[in-house]
Amino acid sequence: MIDIKLIRDEEGRNLVKKNIKKKFQDEKLPLVDEVYELDIKNREAQTKADGLKADKNKKSSQIGQLMKDKRDSEANALKEEIKKMSDEISELEVVQEESSKKIKEIMMKIPNIIADDVPIGKDDSENVEEMRFGEPVVPNFEIPYHADIMASFNGLDKDAAGRVSGNGFYYLMGDVARLHSAVLAYARDFMINKDFTYCIPPYMIHSDAVNGVMSFEEKENMMYKIEGEDLYLIGTSEHSMIAKFKDQLLKESDLPITMTSYSPCFRKEVGSHGIEERGVYRIHQFEKQEMVVLCKKEESEEWYNKMWNYSVELFRSLNIPVRKLVCCSGDLADLKYRSCDIEAWSPRQQKYFEVCSCSNLTDAQARRLAIRYKKENGEKEFVHTLNNTVIAPPRMLIAFLENNLQEDGSVLIPKVLQPYMGGKEKLEKK
Repeated sequence: MIDIKLIRDEEGRNLVKKNIKKKFQDEKLPLVDEVYELDIKNREAQTKADGLKADKNKKSSQIGQLMKDKRDSEANALKEEIKKMSDEISELEVVQEESSKKIKEIMMKIPNIIADDVPIGKDDSENVEEMRFGEPVVPNFEIPYHADIMASFNGLDKDAAGRVSGNGFYYLMGDVARLHSAVLAYARDFMINKDFTYCIPPYMIHSDAVNGVMSFEEKENMMYKIEGEDLYLIGTSEHSMIAKFKDQLLKESDLPITMTSYSPCFRKEVGSHGIEERGVYRIHQFEKQEMVVLCKKEESEEWYNKMWNYSVELFRSLNIPVRKLVCCSGDLADLKYRSCDIEAWSPRQQKYFEVCSCSNLTDAQARRLAIRYKKENGEKEFVHTLNNTVIAPPRMLIAFLENNLQEDGSVLIPKVLQPYMGGKEKLEKK
């Protein structure tokens, strides 16, 4: 959510409208003027109510003296006048409450101001490759579909999951299940060694927390709601990790707060054109290690660059070539200032696919959730929030298996992962 001060002057309103156009959301342009008018109405009601309250208090203090002087008729007339003032104040407070509520609803639909250097484009097809890390190799033998590689180790059963839960679910078994847990444990320790605090958060959160961390459109397309309760299953641990600080006033010395969190993730995947039946690329349930940072405004861009670089370092340690893809304006969710995807190389498809998404949301989430910090000089300021995927199996296992697959069907285990696999150096076909 942006600062309403941007909308109170013409230059700010033009900036907000220009930003909306950059994101190809022209249908939201009227919202800016609507907020502007509502804000004028709200502040006028506030000013009038404050004046009436001051006048009321002044006149109330006169009644005692009038009664003491036995000027009852004047006292009663003043009481009647004060009653009318009280009624008018109550009416103005209703106007304020209704306009404030409406302003907040609209402001939560207006997108965050994006960075000046974000490439302009309508959707993810116009994202821009910035750099590559590692040589994308295509071996001289055929690489099977990832579900078949998993099946060769008796590691995947989608049929049984379909009978039990439907499409978009899976059973992982044996060495593949162990590999799944191993990469999560390795990612956890990788981030702990970067001085991030390990956390396991709640997997369900209230609606006010959901609305604080994401746009209404994302909520509708992603979140599963618990029937009959004000609880949603999280789509990523970022949701509950950021909401942990809702309504908190932090100390400047507390910042930056760096956390790495494990959780299962649940997603409806609305608009994904159907859930893949055979593989585990797009699914309703998965597990993830996440990184989250709360910091001061002047530090957020530095942390953004640190965070996506951590992803590159981790995937390269697992022998997986990756590239950094800068997200264009139309591909940015409404709360994001900038974002990039780290994509892993698929030797089978001979193309890259997303395995991490790193975002700087500036103070957009903090404004929604009222997360501030107190400076040493006493001033209060909203924190900046950032998040990035550390690792998200089973999707990332696709890249792992394909890039470490050998011609005989075995899969090499990189040295950094071997301690988490009981010393195994490779997976053998069953």
